[in-house]
Amino acid sequence: MEIERLPAVLFIVFFLSTHWASGSYPRAQNVTWKSTNFKTILTWEPKPSANYSYTVEFSAVGRDSERTPHCIRSSTTVCDLSSSLTDLNAYYTADVLSEPPMGASSDLTEFPYTSSPRFCPYKETNISSPDFKLVVSKDKKKTTLHVTDPLTALFKDGRQLNIRDIFSDQLQYKVTYRKNKSTGKKEHKSKISVIELTDLDQGVSYCFSVQAFIPSRSIDKQLGEMSQTQCSNDDNQSIFEMYSVGVIVGAIFFILLLIGIIIAIAVFCYRRRTAAQGSGKEVSRQVI
Repeated sequence: MEIERLPAVLFIVFFLSTHWASGSYPRAQNVTWKSTNFKTILTWEPKPSANYSYTVEFSAVGRDSERTPHCIRSSTTVCDLSSSLTDLNAYYTADVLSEPPMGASSDLTEFPYTSSPRFCPYKETNISSPDFKLVVSKDKKKTTLHVTDPLTALFKDGRQLNIRDIFSDQLQYKVTYRKNKSTGKKEHKSKISVIELTDLDQGVSYCFSVQAFIPSRSIDKQLGEMSQTQCSNDDNQSIFEMYSVGVIVGAIFFILLLIGIIIAIAVFCYRRRTAAQGSGKEVSRQVI
């Protein structure tokens, strides 16, 4: 009988020891890095109750841990570390500690925590889609894309940095283009932000999309987000491609109406003239 009760006793002892070790502070879960254009945020779950809070400690691998003031005993589940990760090439880890709420105390000397995966801003931050302006030369022989380097969340000497300030000559742009209404695609890579394309058919509409390309990164992080597609004008477009059906039908109706009015006016003038001539001849006969 005593032997049968042993598993239950062990379970109770394990539960009590675990509960005592962690106090009333549940561990954070799903600790994740989210980063775009070096706007780097640590997120986790769940939202804490009024009985506990979260504190974030972070460090570059091999260095001492640090804390940022706005992520100490916080009731939120996010921590913006953009300006704290100063060495962009370093690998960072972060611990999310479950602690008493601000102003409260505890007998625990060590609080339960959950560690994040490693994260390197330079190699892993996502790059947003760039904006670009499309310019076709007057002779239709050259199409130029003027790409605007996306801004980052980082500043230096009071100036907001863009991705070229950080990646320098590592940054390229990949242009994907095709003839309008065609599915066949071509690609072109450029190391500069002013991209000239001269191998296009003259007078034909082409559609372009642009994304950042950083070849020094791992394959799954080389490409940034794709831009919106822009298309050049087509000098050889038919009227049905240039205008909607409603506009064409309206124009035809207007032309037919105008022709009808002209014919009606011409018929009216002709009849009036004929009537006038007939009246003139009748008057002449009466005089004779």
